[in-house]
Amino acid sequence: MSCLSKREIRRLIEEKGLISDYVDLETQLQPNGFDCTLRKIGKISGEARIDFDNTERVLPEVSEIEFRNGWVYLNRGYYRAYINEIVRIPENLMALARPRSSLIRAGANVLTAVWDAGYQGRSEVGIVVYNDSGVWLKKNARIVQLVFFTLDSETEGYRGIYRGENM
Repeated sequence: MSCLSKREIRRLIEEKGLISDYVDLETQLQPNGFDCTLRKIGKISGEARIDFDNTERVLPEVSEIEFRNGWVYLNRGYYRAYINEIVRIPENLMALARPRSSLIRAGANVLTAVWDAGYQGRSEVGIVVYNDSGVWLKKNARIVQLVFFTLDSETEGYRGIYRGENM
């Protein structure tokens, strides 16, 4: 397994549509990944239920928090963030998302899962604000960096319920 370079990510964007709906390709392309940006944010409420085979899965409700003058203020707590970019991962790649270091230095973190081979969608990530004074985020702020890895061989690809989400 190896990590894709900026040049290879650009090639896959231009030739295969790896990522679309980005804000500014030159700014978002990084030496070892691609920065994803904040589209909208929500606060969760209510219980959740997670089981083995998802037949009894219940996810909490999400209430969107409106941007004011292009900014949103987040108190200490957990939020669901929606990204602008649509990602189409081929069946020979996978991705991991990591928080941008400025977000961490501001007292917040991003929670993500594996972005499986075959995933397509406009993903959601969790944001946890630890800073007692809160954090302001601007619409289109770069919040996570996707790092792409080649797989040893093609796989059958992701077929779960989040395939095609938010598109």
